[in-house]
Amino acid sequence: MKKRLIILTILIVSISLVGCQNSDNEDTLEVIATPMPHAEILEEAKLLLEDKGINLEIVVVDDYVTPNNSLAQGEADANFFQHAPYFENFIEENDLDLRNEIVVHIEPMAIYSDKIDDLHQLEGDEEIAIPDDPTNGGRALLLLEDAGLLELEEGVETEATISDVVNSDFEITELNAAQIPRALDDVELALINTNYALEAGLSPAEDGLYVEDEDSPYGNIVAIREDEEDREDLQKLFSVLNSEEIRDFIEEEYERNVLPTF
Repeated sequence: MKKRLIILTILIVSISLVGCQNSDNEDTLEVIATPMPHAEILEEAKLLLEDKGINLEIVVVDDYVTPNNSLAQGEADANFFQHAPYFENFIEENDLDLRNEIVVHIEPMAIYSDKIDDLHQLEGDEEIAIPDDPTNGGRALLLLEDAGLLELEEGVETEATISDVVNSDFEITELNAAQIPRALDDVELALINTNYALEAGLSPAEDGLYVEDEDSPYGNIVAIREDEEDREDLQKLFSVLNSEEIRDFIEEEYERNVLPTF
């Protein structure tokens, strides 16, 4: 994957400034994002939004909890870090008044190993690390089933949990998704979300032993608060993030590791 230096704008600002205008009379939008690829995509969008009179400020975080809670509390205008099943599960569990507005890309999950080069080298009883949050854990289990490494209870889908495993020769360990790349030395296989894989220098296309299909339901979305979808500044953000320029950027920058959905 081509390497390129991308400067991320990390903000330490008062949240009370959300929605205000800057000195050039531009509308200011604050969007919370995780570093790769979300904040990088937003940096590219920032240049396009300037031509539309929008000053995009990107708040970079490195966890899956802060963005939705902060958005619901009015501390930003939107967030861009999560796939749709995670979002739906999170807002239901936390009773948040948020909405999924647009889908931008898919980050295919993959199975990685520092110990083997092919899944056929597995002997059984090896340890496999998967994310510990419900939706990414379920996603990982479905991928393991698709790879022929276990069987799940019939009928379970994105909500699959370890208790749904009915046939497996392996020890499955749940870890925080962000920590799994660092656990590669300690386990035989690791199922890593692509944003964290990219940060660790891993490529699903080049390093993955088994990669999720392109028709995955786990599209990465932009979330906003309910009843704000008609805001003109947000409409400009949506338009840019689903533009030909952003599609070309994703395809060129990430080379099949991140796939535009529009």
